[in-house]
Amino acid sequence: MALPERKIQEQQELKSEKTKSEVDWKRLLLTFLIGGVIWFLPVPQGLEPEAWRLFAIFVATIAGLIMKPLPMGSIAILSLTMTVLTQTLTLGESLSGFQNTTIWLIVIAFFISRGFIKTGLGSRVAYLFVKRFGKKTLGLSYSLIASDLLLSPAMPSNTARSGGILFPIVKSLSESYGSRVGDGTESKIGSYLTKVTFQGDMVTSAMFLTAMAANPLAVSIAYDVTGETITWTGWAVAAFVPGMLSLILIPMIVFKLNPPEIKETPAAATFAEEKLKAMGPLKKAEWSMIAVFFLILGLWIFGDQFGISATLTAFIGLSILLLSQVLSWNDIKKEEGAWDTLIWFAVLVMLASFLNELGMIPWFSELMGNSITGVNWMWALIILSIVYFYSHYFFASNTAHVSAMYAAFLAVLVASGAPPVVSALILAFFSNLFGCLTHYSCGPAPVFFGSGYVTQNKWWGIGLVLSIVHIVIWLGVGGVWWKILGLW
Repeated sequence: MALPERKIQEQQELKSEKTKSEVDWKRLLLTFLIGGVIWFLPVPQGLEPEAWRLFAIFVATIAGLIMKPLPMGSIAILSLTMTVLTQTLTLGESLSGFQNTTIWLIVIAFFISRGFIKTGLGSRVAYLFVKRFGKKTLGLSYSLIASDLLLSPAMPSNTARSGGILFPIVKSLSESYGSRVGDGTESKIGSYLTKVTFQGDMVTSAMFLTAMAANPLAVSIAYDVTGETITWTGWAVAAFVPGMLSLILIPMIVFKLNPPEIKETPAAATFAEEKLKAMGPLKKAEWSMIAVFFLILGLWIFGDQFGISATLTAFIGLSILLLSQVLSWNDIKKEEGAWDTLIWFAVLVMLASFLNELGMIPWFSELMGNSITGVNWMWALIILSIVYFYSHYFFASNTAHVSAMYAAFLAVLVASGAPPVVSALILAFFSNLFGCLTHYSCGPAPVFFGSGYVTQNKWWGIGLVLSIVHIVIWLGVGGVWWKILGLW
């Protein structure tokens, strides 16, 4: 009987594999249809045919990222192939995105972040904060956010950072206090910690160039549109004051909107201490990881003075981790998120660069500039930034949103007379902060919402309130801070 049963099982597995198709043909055909319609429309006056054809491919690519008929990397490969097949760009031009140094910065940062997970250093940092500050629920929430903040400069995957390191700790702590999903105890503490940790991650993602995968994409587009270079240090300094204020206020606001039943958490410190004891003393690999972390952080801040770029710094850090055997080449090969990012990032940067080079972005900028003549740039900045923020209700990906709208909104702001660097930065910061809105907004959102601790109505309601707080802080306090920095 064993043999027939095995055959039946194999047939079922084969059938299951056949039904798990990555391709949604209806959505894929719709994606091609969208690009085709634009392709055959008359070329607007003032534009070259090549620019319009590339724009058609770009719009189809963005439609694909939104509708997801294929994984993001597959969409990018199809887009690159079409630019060459249609002779819109040469093969060399289509592959030029892979030479972009900013792309390699984020890819290498992915590899480095694997060291935090593999060595357990990321979890150790979180447990140390919980042990020190976790005796009250509010203090516990700040300890989780502080852990995220400390890890964020070297972990560009906010999904891995919050979902892979912090979420398991949040769940364990919640259950240790009898707060479980499905038995009516969610509001004891689990609902509060889940929401605070997620919302904090949206802010930490905005505070460093290397804290979220789409941040360098925004920087690359900003350079194409404005000619201004945003450095790692420049980004971090500009985000510091509004970012810290947001991080300070989030736990208190969520505490009021979604109050936990348990206000005192003395057992959390004990819980963390037991976890740390189980981990034992710092291992050699963890010491190496700490040394590399401070090295790359120092070089990202001061490296320009020695002619060491941010990307070279990342390569130096990775080389040390490989030589010290903290990471193996097998670890590098298995880091799917990094290789996936390399593909889609390179293609999107290539499309954005050539849309600018072929005249599409300058043409659009001039067109919009003429349409908003007489509008004060400050009002234009406020209104368009808010529109950009809340349009994220229609997106399930930060990357898709940045790819679709960042260049256009930035071009309009610059045309209105708004300071280029401030405009580029505020849109880039909002490209992270708008993740606060929905339970499908970005990678970490489904992880935390999927836990079941927070209802959809509560998630959206708290997200809406925090979105207003973010806008006031980053446009108001941030604007004053950037004035002090001389950015406008």
